[in-house]
Parts: sequence; structure tokens; C-alpha cells
Amino acid sequence: MILKKIFPFLTLFCTILFFGQDTIQPKQELKKLLHDASVSFMDYKVETSMDCANKALVLALQYDEDEYAAKAYNIIGLNYTEFAELEKAVDFFNKGIIHASKTKNDTVKSWLYNNLGNVYCYHKIDYKKGIESYLKGLEFSKKFSDELEIAFSKLNLTSAYFTYGEFDKGIVFLNEAKDYVSQSDDLEANLTLNSLYGEYYSFYENFPKARAYFLKTAELCSKNTEEYLEGNIVEAYSNISDFYHKIGDDDNAYLFLEKHDSLEDKVYNKQRIQQVKSVGKEIENNEAKMQLVKMEAEKIVQDQKLRNTQVFIIALFLFFAFVFVLLLITVRNNKLRKKVNKKLLEINEELRIAKEKAEEASNVKSQFISTITHELRTPLYGVIGITDIIEEEHKELEGSTYLKSLKFSAKYLLSLVNDILNLNKIEENKVTLDNRTFHLKETLVTIKNSLETIARKNKNTIAIEIDEAIPECLYGDNVRLSQIIFNLMSNSLKFTQKGKVLIKAKLKKKRDTTLFIQFTVEDNGIGIPEKYQAKVFEKFVQIDRKDEDYQGTGLGLTIVERLVELFNGTISLESKEDQGTKVIFTIPLKEGQKEDATKKESIPVARREEKTTKEYYILVVEDNKINQLVTRHLLENNHFKCKIVDDGFTALESLEQEHFDAVLMDINMPKINGFETSKLIREKGFTLPIIAVTAFEKDEIMDKIHEAQINDIIVKPFDVKTFLKILQKQLDK
Repeated sequence: MILKKIFPFLTLFCTILFFGQDTIQPKQELKKLLHDASVSFMDYKVETSMDCANKALVLALQYDEDEYAAKAYNIIGLNYTEFAELEKAVDFFNKGIIHASKTKNDTVKSWLYNNLGNVYCYHKIDYKKGIESYLKGLEFSKKFSDELEIAFSKLNLTSAYFTYGEFDKGIVFLNEAKDYVSQSDDLEANLTLNSLYGEYYSFYENFPKARAYFLKTAELCSKNTEEYLEGNIVEAYSNISDFYHKIGDDDNAYLFLEKHDSLEDKVYNKQRIQQVKSVGKEIENNEAKMQLVKMEAEKIVQDQKLRNTQVFIIALFLFFAFVFVLLLITVRNNKLRKKVNKKLLEINEELRIAKEKAEEASNVKSQFISTITHELRTPLYGVIGITDIIEEEHKELEGSTYLKSLKFSAKYLLSLVNDILNLNKIEENKVTLDNRTFHLKETLVTIKNSLETIARKNKNTIAIEIDEAIPECLYGDNVRLSQIIFNLMSNSLKFTQKGKVLIKAKLKKKRDTTLFIQFTVEDNGIGIPEKYQAKVFEKFVQIDRKDEDYQGTGLGLTIVERLVELFNGTISLESKEDQGTKVIFTIPLKEGQKEDATKKESIPVARREEKTTKEYYILVVEDNKINQLVTRHLLENNHFKCKIVDDGFTALESLEQEHFDAVLMDINMPKINGFETSKLIREKGFTLPIIAVTAFEKDEIMDKIHEAQINDIIVKPFDVKTFLKILQKQLDK
């Protein structure tokens, strides 16, 4: 049911609440005329209402009183809506909106838009325009914060949506209006609210609720003493009659249909309609006369202005003639400038598109590298783990060429994956320096010890030389520095046979607190031909690689160069074929405090002793069968008891049935991933340590790790010592 009678009385409030205490006679007359027009409309004295509104409109237009004109148009439009032509009603409401838009009175704007919506929706002229009008009315009613007006606007929207069968949209606004209307003693609002709820529940065939609301509607109709609400009651009786007809109660359907017909004949009689049309013609004639008077007045003003400007135009004529040539020159220059600007804009647009494509390609590349490294690391964990198991359990294969080749290939592939990922992170500016205090000598000795196996393989020796002018403790990123030196020295050892590799550190210069230290990695190996020296820092470049000997991925020196740039340092290479190679890089570091560098972490053992260590029960959540085998072997070989499950849901069931000391959680699993599984574990109140075992890079998933309340992370494939250290640390908490 459309609320076509919601706003007629608002014009009365307008005259009482929103008019100022103006002492000018025309305004006093306007207030009285609009008051009489509003009261007469509510009493269905349409001839008097239209006559008063017409007089008010003439007076308002005469004195350019837009607010009064808007209110007069509103009353005229309401009369046309009730008793005459709808097109004229729309026309008068739109005229009222034009005048109201020139004022700050949001109340009048709300009335006009709601009444316009009533015409469009109730009479099914234009549903879309009706909804738009109602929404604008609601917007303006919210501005002046009148809860009753807001409620009426929402009831209007509900009725519109219901009329066109969109009950799911309409019920939202009806529920929003319910609380205020139910507590209000406004008869019209409550009558409308109950009738709409009756319609809603009748549509969804909840007939008990629909009957209750329609009975309440009928009760409210019987209490009415106001003639202006009879139009609403006509519609209410129609809806109640339709409901009873729908449920097969023909007696009540006929009863309310008779009430509807009787009241409709009273409200919408031919005499009233004729009165509206009669006075409407007079209003239209008056409007035309007023427009003619305005046009004549404007013409007189324009003629006067024209005469006043003639002298000025003549005076300017000579000046315009003088500057005409200059204007032509300016126009020509402007055209040239526009052409240049247009070209620049086209170039800028091309650059923008190229930049977006480059960024998109970069993002795709990063995503691809991240995905492929993850997919490679997962099976590599199985390959390396199974190789270790075979080597440990089958001592007779210790010297097997095939087993060694398998282990070599797996480690080669892992090295390639790590190098690609590291290079990508550096190029994407995802690597930052983590500065801390460290001992330079200890760092170099540690690197030397780590490379002794490679050195012995080619019968090489490693030497260290440190300038005495360099302080014992330095402040900088020790990890990145170690990565640079390790890559350079391992490269030299691979290409040197029965020779020597030397690492030297020399204080090049000192500026304030910054020390510029020059590091040199020198060997007497095969050297690099001069034609290749300019390319050694490029990606995937390898010099004189032999098929039977592992020479690396071709990314080591590229990573070295990027890391040196990260330090804001410089790097260069000197080499002679068959005489050796020297790589020199210089980076800025600061002097560190000794006490900071003396803090060391205890080194965990690689294997737990069965006699001295408690047996822990570990739940392993892993969907890959090979990785299950490797992890089980690793745990049981180090005196841990474990249970393997394939997915997160099974893990939750196991935790509820058995006691575990920790969970090793794979992240990338079907059904439910490790993050969601961990969240469910925490929600169920389990506080045992959860350690993520994943092939994802740690820094890629740290936010999700914290969100899922996972205690720690182990990246596959992992070093056994690191694995045991992290697991034991969490178990000891």
C-alpha cells in the first residue's frame, strides 16, 4: 500500500514552526493563506484549499518568496494527486522542488520528494523514479532529524517495494521504522505500519501473523476521528479484504470490501474532483500571467542595461581593435602549446600504461617465483629426507654412486631454488639490513670453518688477514656480510685446485664514525677470461662449467653484487686466465660496543639422548605421504613419539581424544589449511605449542602466523639441528 496521505498535514506545521516572526504584510498574508489551504485540504474542502493555495502562490511569485512558493506548489500537487490529473501533480511537485532547492529548508524538500514518490509509485507511473524520490526525501528528513518524518519516509519506501513485489528490500526499511512507530501515538503511522506487516506476512503465507496485523489495522481504523485519514483507511480496508479473500474467508472479505467502497465514494466524489479541476485551470492561468509579467519586467531591465552598456561598448571598440592582432598571435601560440601539451599528455599516458604493465608483470613474477619455490621445496624435503634415511638405514649403500648422485642433485636443486628466491627478494626491495654488533674475526673464522669441506675436496687452503686498524667489534648486518663473503669464497674454492684462497679485510678510510672497510677474496685458480669478466655479475652466467662438476646456479655473484649495493658499497673484479681471481668490495660499517658482541646463543645438539630426555608425544599434521615418512623417521630417530594425520579436521579429533605435547602443522593442505586449523585449535582452548612446518618463506607468512597464534615456524627443507632446536625450545616453555 502506498502512503499517499502521509504528508498533507505537513504544510500546516510549516506555517506554525518554520516561518519567522516577520512583520512584513505579504509574509503575514502568505502564512495565513497556506494555513487555511492546509487545514481545508485535511478536511477535504478541496475548492477552498486550492483557492487559498492559488492566492498564496501568486503572492509568493510576486515577491520572489521561494520557500512559500514551494509550500503552495506542495498543497496544489497534493490536491491534484487525490482528485485529478497525475501528470499535473508531478508538474506542480517538480515546480515546488525547483523553488525549494533555492532555500535551506530541508523539511519542505523532504515533503515534496516524498509526495512526488507517492504519485510515481502508488499510481504505478514510474517505479524507479518513485524509489529515487523516496530516497531523496529520506535523505532530507535525516538532515533535520525529525524521527517521525524519517519513519514516514521509510514506510513510504517499504510500501513502494511491496507494491512492486520486492518484499526483501522493503522489509529492511519497515523493520527500521518499527521501533519508533510502535512507541509513537501517531495513528496514521501505526495504521500504516500494521497494514504493511500484514501485507508482508500474507505474501510469505504466514497467515496467523498476517491476520494479527490486519486485525490491529482494522482496530486502528475504527478509532479514527480525523477526516484527512479516511484516504489511508480506504486503502487499509482494500488490503484487509484482499487478505481474507486470499485465505478463503469470503464473509470478512466482503465485509471489508463494502467498507472500502462506502468510504471511497465519500472521499473521492465527483464534486471534489470537478472543484480541483476548476480551480486548477485558474492556477495555471495565474501562473501564465505571472510568467508574462516577469518576462515584461525582465525585458525592461534588460533594455535599460543595454542602453547603459552602449557607451561602454563604443569606448572599448578601439581598444579591442588595438589588441586584435595580439589576440591572433596569442591564439596561434595557444594552438601550438595545446599541440605540445597534447603530445606530452599522450606520452605521459603511454608511460603510465607502461609503468602499470611493468608493475603487473613484476607482481606476476614475484607471485610465480614464490609459488614455484614453495612447490619445489615440498618434494625436495621428501627427496632429501628419504636420501638421508636410505643412507642411514642401509650402510651397504654408503659408497653408492647412485645415492651420492641423488643427494647431489637434490641439494643442487635446493640451492638453485634458494638463490632464485633470494635474488627476487633483493630486486623487489624486500631485503633490509638488520644491523647489530659483531666480531669481525669470529665471523670470518666461522665462514672459513664452514668451507673446510669444500676446500679439502679440491686440496685447497684458506687464509684470513685482518688489518689491525679495524676495531675488534663492528656494527652492521653480519648476516648479509657473511652471505657476501661465503658466496665469493665458495666460488673461489670451486675454481681452484691445490691452491690457496685468501680473505683480507683492510680499513680503507674513516669518516666521522663510519669505517669504510675493503674486503678482498683472492685465489690462484683458473681465472676468468677477459671476454667474460664483464658478464660474471649477470644472472645465470657460468664460465667454463663442466658437466661432471657442480659449478653453482649462476646467481651467486649476482646476489653478491645486489647485497653490496644494499650496503651502499662498491664491488669490482680482477682476473687473469690461469693465474687467479681477485674480487674487491668496500662497504661502510660502524664501530660496535664490545659488550653487545659477547652475547651468544647456546648451540643445540643435533640428537636428543634417550636416557636423559623425557619422551614427548608429537602430533604431525601433514598430507604428503613421503613427507609423513621423513618427519616420522626424524622424530622417532631422536626419541620422540609421534602420530601422523592427513588433514586439519582429523587433527582436531585427535587433540580431543589424546594428549600431545606439541603440533607440527603443515600449512598448505586440502580441506582446511594450517592457519585455519591452528585458529580452531586455539578456539577450542588448546594451549600446546604449534610449530608451522612449511615450504613458504618465513617473511611471507609472518602476519598469518601471528593471527593464527602459531608459536614458531620451520621452513622446509630444514637443517636437522635447526629443527630440533626450535622443537625443543617450544617444548621447554
